[in-house]
Formats: sequence, C-alpha cells, structure tokens
Amino acid sequence: MPAPVRSAINTVSLSLFRFASLPARLWVFGQMGAARLSFMRMPEVGFWKLCGSGTGEGFTPKPNTAVWAILATWPDAATARRVIDAAPVFKRWRKHSAENWTILLEPTSARGQWSGRAPFTATDAPNTGPIVALTRATMRASTFLRFWRRVPDISAAIGQDPNVIFKIGIGEVPLLHQITFSIWPDAASMAHFARGDGPHGRAIQAVRAEGWFSEELYARFRILDDWGTWGGIRPLAVKDAA
Repeated sequence: MPAPVRSAINTVSLSLFRFASLPARLWVFGQMGAARLSFMRMPEVGFWKLCGSGTGEGFTPKPNTAVWAILATWPDAATARRVIDAAPVFKRWRKHSAENWTILLEPTSARGQWSGRAPFTATDAPNTGPIVALTRATMRASTFLRFWRRVPDISAAIGQDPNVIFKIGIGEVPLLHQITFSIWPDAASMAHFARGDGPHGRAIQAVRAEGWFSEELYARFRILDDWGTWGGIRPLAVKDAA
C-alpha cells in the first residue's frame, strides 16, 4: 500500500533530552529501536530522526550517553505543539529525562538532501530575529578521518565565539553522520563564523576541494516558539535579555 501523501512541511521541531541516571540512559538507548515504531504509526509527523549527541561542545565523535534528541517535521505549529505535548512517545521521554527543551522552527532556506529526501519546505517569511542553522552531512568512509581531525578546532572555535546563542552536535550514526545545530543573533555573525578565516571556514574549503561528503543538507530557520529548560535555563532567555 503506498504511503499517504503529506502536505508541505512548514514546522520543524527539535526536542533535546538529558538523562541523568544509568538506568535512564540504558532506557533511552533501547528507545533508538522502540520509539521508531511510535513514529511510524504517527500520522501527523512527516520526516523524523532519533539522534545521539557528542561530548564537549557537542561536535566530537565521542558520544554523550546523557543527551539525546528527536527531530521531526509537521504540517503546522499547532499540530507540532499538540502532538509533542500529548503523544505517548514524547511523554515517555520527558518522564525518564532529568531535563528537556523543545524549539519550534520555520524553514527559511534549505538545500541538499537528508537520507535521500528534501525534508524541509522553505517559506518566504522574513526573519529579522535570531537565525537557526542546521547542517547535516554523510561523510565518505575514505575521508572521515580527515574530517574528525579538524573537528576539535571547530568545536573550540564555536565554543569561544561570543555571538553564538546555542550550539549542539547530534547525529544518527557515530563517525559517518554529523548534524550541527546552532542559533545566532543575526546572519552576519553566523556568516562570519562559517566562512571566515578560521577552523570552520578552512574546513568548508577542504570539503569543497576534496569532496568529503556523499550527502549534504544546509538549512536556515526562524524561531517560532520554545519551552522547557537546558542546563537549568531557557536557552533563548539570553537573547530575550539582550
């Protein structure tokens, strides 16, 4: 039976969960298989991924067994809020986590593919506030060692950048898949980090010159809403207080 045709995706959610105890971490590890069944039976969701995270600033190949993420797409913000609040799978993850934070986003630009699909439908809505950047890449097995040798410098640079509001590195498969998620106060500060004469800018040049990735996705978003806490605070409170 063919899959149902879904409407254009205008809302993206990223939910982060922190699991403090060993039993909770073992539980969520098992959810990497069990939770898939819940999302496969969820008619409202479009594209979705269950992800782990990296240690330190998040952009490292060493996994952080305490932090996990659910990324999902929805036809609209109201549907996203309703399902994230009421769906049993999200309730279970919140119950077992020590802390969680969800951010709702609207794509403003997107190019490339993720698992052979274009998951985000960009809108023409203007974005005069903070900019969210998401990059996702599948590394070629022949080049991933070169990529990961550069990551500590990139991680240190983004961690020291005074402009970045929030950052985390997540991914589906260690070493071969990497997702970077960051929030910036404006396009200029984001572009300066991404393309300037620093570790990230030089890595981008190497990516292009040496063909590191077999699949790439670059997307930008505006923020619609957020709730919960991360690190004991609401991450966007820094923006609101500025």
